[in-house]
Parts: sequence; C-alpha cells; structure tokens
Amino acid sequence: MYSADRCLFVDSIRVSRQDGLFLSDKTVPSSFVSSISLKTQKCFVDKNENVCLVSCSWGGQTLGPVKSRRSGGKGGWVLSVSLSREEGYVGDSGEDWGQNGDNNLETVEEVKEKKGSGALNTTKHLWAGAVAAMVSRTFIAPLERLKLEYIVRGEKRSLIELIKWIAASEGLKGFWKGNFLNILRTAPFKAINFYAYDIYRSQLLKLSGNEEATNSERFLAGAAAGITATLLCLPMDTIRTVMVAPGGEALGGLIGAFCHMIQTEGFFSLYKGLLPSIISMAPSGAVFYGVYDILKSAYLHSPEGRKRIQDMKQGGQELNAFEQLELGPVRTLLYGAIAGACSEAATYPFEVVRRHLQMQVRATKLGALATCVKIVQQGGISALYAGLIPSLLQVLPSAAISYLVYEFMKIVLKVEPA
Repeated sequence: MYSADRCLFVDSIRVSRQDGLFLSDKTVPSSFVSSISLKTQKCFVDKNENVCLVSCSWGGQTLGPVKSRRSGGKGGWVLSVSLSREEGYVGDSGEDWGQNGDNNLETVEEVKEKKGSGALNTTKHLWAGAVAAMVSRTFIAPLERLKLEYIVRGEKRSLIELIKWIAASEGLKGFWKGNFLNILRTAPFKAINFYAYDIYRSQLLKLSGNEEATNSERFLAGAAAGITATLLCLPMDTIRTVMVAPGGEALGGLIGAFCHMIQTEGFFSLYKGLLPSIISMAPSGAVFYGVYDILKSAYLHSPEGRKRIQDMKQGGQELNAFEQLELGPVRTLLYGAIAGACSEAATYPFEVVRRHLQMQVRATKLGALATCVKIVQQGGISALYAGLIPSLLQVLPSAAISYLVYEFMKIVLKVEPA
C-alpha cells in the first residue's frame, strides 16, 4: 500500500493533453511540492499496486481525488486531477474513481474492515463449537457420570445397579454432578477443536492446490486439531478428574482443587497424562473429523446430495437454518454418531490410561507404559475397555448432537468458511 506522500512526491512534471500531469524521473521543484497539501491520507491501490488515489489541495483550491497510473511500466506516473469540489472523479471511460470506487481498488478502511470481520468470523466460529459442546454435554451428562464411575472408581456393579445407587444416594441431580465444570472444560476444547480442524484443513488444501481435501489431509488436520485442543485444555480436564475421584469433594470445588494440586504437586501436575492424551487425541481427532468429512463428501457428490444442494440454492433465503444444513438434520446426526463411535472405539484404551495417570500422586507415580501394564495385570486386557459400553452410549448422542448444533450454529451466526 503506497502512502500519500509516495503518491505525490514524484520527480518532474509536464501537462498532458487530457488535463493531467505526467511525472517523470527528474526532481520536482520544491515550490511545486510545497504548493500541494494533502487533504486526506487515503491512498487507493489496486492489487498490483499500479494505481493510487488521494485527495489534495493546490494553491488553496480543493482538488478532487487524484488518479495516478504507471506509465508504460517505465517509472513515470500519469497524474489526472479533477478541479471540481465534488467527491469523485470520472475517467475517460466513464469509470467512477470517487465515492463509489473501482472494483479493483481497496482503501485503508476496507482493509481494516476485512481484518475486523476476520476476527469477528473467528469469534463466531469458536462460539459455534462452544455452544455445540454445551448442549451436547448437558444432554449426556448422566452417561458421562456413569463412565467416570467405571473408569475412576473402578465400579464393579452392573449398569442398572449403578444407576439405582446414584439415584438413591445423591438424587436426580447426582447424574449431573460436575456438569458445570465439564462444560468449562469441553466448551473451549470443542471450540478450539472444531475451529482448528477447519483451519488446518483449509491450509493443507491451499498447500496442495486441490479443489477438495484428500482423505489423508482430513485425517492429518483432525490429528493436528486434537493435539492443539489437548495442549490448551488438559489442565481443566485434570482438575475435573481429581474432583470426581474419591475425596475430591473435600477439596472445595474448582478453585480449591486447583490450589491443592499446585501446592502439593506443582504446576505441571495439571498436565498429568499429557503424552497419552496427545497419543489418544491425535488418532481420535483424525478419526472423528476424518470419518465425518468423508461421509459428508461422499453424500454431497452423490446424485441425491447434488439434488439437495440444487434445491437449497433454489430455495434461497426462504429456507430456515435446519433446511440449510447440507446433510439435513437426520443425516447430520447419523454421520456425527458414526464418526463418534469409530473414534471412541479406536482410542478408548488411551482414555483409560490417561485417567489413571491423572489420579496418581507423586510418591507412587508411574509412566504411561507402566500404568498400562499395571492395569492389564490387575484386570486383564478387558480392563483397558472398562466402561466402554456406557462410553459409547455417551459418545453416540454426544457426537451426533455436537455436529448438528455446530453446523446449525454456523448457519445462524453466518460463519464464513475458514
């Protein structure tokens, strides 16, 4: 972007036939330069930086916008000015260079607006993922509670007996125990996860130059998104696990659990199980996002999918948010559930190891591999899949609702593609 002084501080001049000034490569007399004062600092530039436009005054006479174009690429400039006080300059072709502007020109204000809208779009994108997490987690909170009872407390009772015990001892609200903290953990996690996946996939698409992402690019973007979200959100997950564990009630809630861990084990205790978390979330994210994207792409390229897209275009603004879903509500729920089930089944043993690592204290702390061996020794291979059934019961509706709400919120908030 040229500054206004660069547009005007040129070399020498001569009058053109078309009421303009040609500026060559010789020095302009200082008297001429001093006679021109800038009225604004706006400088219009095309994408090739060949044109600039400023407003100025000359000898007290306010000039219209100044149109300056490279002359034959030889270093000179043709400077055309309008002596009218009106805002706008009309060139020989009748093209308006003034208030309405040229389609190929951008102002500083427009650039700032684009940057601002980019930040706003990012915020809306993150909110779409966060709302999806809030809705889905609240809906499946009872199943999450049952899952943690099996993994963390080593519950041996059957699922029905465990449900009766929680209802009798804690009441109905016991099934939503820790849900607020779970939302605090999963909302930013899902927001970052969804957003990071779209960003990584978009960047990989630009690097490859393809019109559509390949399956390997989808899996890679999903893995990178899972790792990114894990690094940023693991501490909250660790605190929540400690609070749900036996004796966690005595720590005094979120702040109390946080202070207790920092005082007794140090700051990095918040990152217990980081390695297995990353090892777990990389394939989990790859499968979760990759499978959904592959299923979605396959449908949209099918005759039925192409017909749906065509019908949506014909419907235009008359369609509501649910009708604007590319897959439709039912198919979005179905594909989300399939992606969630595949992801959970493929990575569940890592989840079990991670939870056990988070429960360890410094005195008896074991590594990830040693913890895995210990679990197998105590309960066999099946111990690595303890709680898988309630976990799948949780994941199926959670993943389905997450994708439905996420896609819905992107339409409602008018999120632009990354």
